[in-house]
Amino acid sequence: MSFQFKDNYDFYDLVNIMKILRQPGGCPWDAEQTHKSIRRDFIEETYEAIEAIDTDDPELLCEELGDVLLQVVFHSQIEQDGGGFTIAEVCDGICKKLIIRHPHVFGDVVADTPDKVLENWDAIKMQTKEQTTYAEALDSVSHALPSLIRAHKVQHKARKYGFDWDDVSGALSKLSEEVSELSQAISQGNSDACYDELGDVLFSAVNVSRFIGVDPEQSLSSSVDKFIARFAKVEKLANERGIDMKTASLSELDALWDEVKRQ
Repeated sequence: MSFQFKDNYDFYDLVNIMKILRQPGGCPWDAEQTHKSIRRDFIEETYEAIEAIDTDDPELLCEELGDVLLQVVFHSQIEQDGGGFTIAEVCDGICKKLIIRHPHVFGDVVADTPDKVLENWDAIKMQTKEQTTYAEALDSVSHALPSLIRAHKVQHKARKYGFDWDDVSGALSKLSEEVSELSQAISQGNSDACYDELGDVLFSAVNVSRFIGVDPEQSLSSSVDKFIARFAKVEKLANERGIDMKTASLSELDALWDEVKRQ
């Protein structure tokens, strides 16, 4: 397959480069990859693009979106090499999906508010995916999503179908109830119950986050960052005062933690 060096490349050049890499005489590593072998790469590249968004870095975002696009082309080429779909079919499918799910733009349906657009989107999605029950719609939320995001999406869908608390007080009460049940499971030493009840606590916490308009994934990520920052300050204080963190008592470390927190 011929290749021409250029000052600027486009999408079709990317597709051509991937074909060259996978064909005989190309790259041995690229040629032996499968959907599953590069699955983790797809996840990592997506999160790196998200980090570029979070840090408001458009130059990095441009680069990371290229890496994500590479994964799309890579998987499509793997499939084509095995006699399956092509990148053209991928593009055709998403174009048709966008047209079908935007009848207010490409048809005669009226949807003049974002809420109405989402309402139509969900209805069309259920119809095209042949979902006949609300439970099927809930189960269609990807199981591969991070659990906090999946819980939030499932709860949001359930609310649309009329299954939700009236306000945050109900969600808070449920959270307290689940914490009590977890404490009971711990006191009984029941590992199976602990597993179940901890999941219920986390699920209930996500419910509270939804009512107060806080993204649970981002909130937890911020708390992790805050913990690391405070831990670094505790470590610094310990070193300044000649305290060995590995051998210090919990009360000593807790006192340093409270000191840092007050600062």
